[in-house]
Amino acid sequence: MVAAGPALAQLLQQALPAAYGLRQRSEADLPFLCQLYAQTREEELAPVQWPAQQKEAFLADQFDKQHQHYLQHYPRAQWWMLTCQGAPMGRLYLEQTARELRIMDVSLMPAHRNQGLGTALMRSVVRHADGQRLTASLHVEPFNPALRLYQRLGFVHAETRGVYLFMQRPPATTGSESVENELVTGMAGVAPDGHHE
Repeated sequence: MVAAGPALAQLLQQALPAAYGLRQRSEADLPFLCQLYAQTREEELAPVQWPAQQKEAFLADQFDKQHQHYLQHYPRAQWWMLTCQGAPMGRLYLEQTARELRIMDVSLMPAHRNQGLGTALMRSVVRHADGQRLTASLHVEPFNPALRLYQRLGFVHAETRGVYLFMQRPPATTGSESVENELVTGMAGVAPDGHHE
C-alpha cells in the first residue's frame, strides 16, 4: 500500500494558488477547527430559535464528538490544514487503505469558497486515487451543493447511510474521460465546500 502522504501532498500543493498551502494538523489548531465546523453548520442552525450561547455550546459539543469519531474510526488518516498566507482557512481529511481513498472531510471558511479551491483539491485527490488504482469514496448530505461537483467527478450514489449519501468513484480505466477534461469548465464558481462525513 502507498500511503496518502508526500505524493498526494505535492499534488494538492500544486493545485492551490500561490498564497495557499497545506500542513499537518496540530493540537493548537483545534480552536480554529471548532470555529470552522460551526461555520459549516451555520445555515442549518439558522432557523433554530436558540440563544447564541446555546448554539455555540451545542456546536462545540458536536465538534468534539466528530473529532473523537474521526480519531477512533480513521486511525491512518491524513489530517491536513489548508492555509492562506500562513493562516488556517480550511481542512482536508483523508484516509487511504489498500483499496480505498476515503475523503472524510473538505471544509473551507466562507471567505474562501466559490473560488475553485474545492474543485482543485478534489481533482488532485481523484487523480491520486486513479494513479494508485483506488476507489475514492465520501459521505455527503443530499442538500449539500458540493454534491454536483462530486457527480461531475464521477462519484455515484452507492447507498444511503442515515442522513448521508455514501458515494463512490472507481479508478478511471484506460481510455476513459480524464478528470482534467471533465473539470476544465468547472473551475469557476464551485459550490461551497462543507462537512461531508
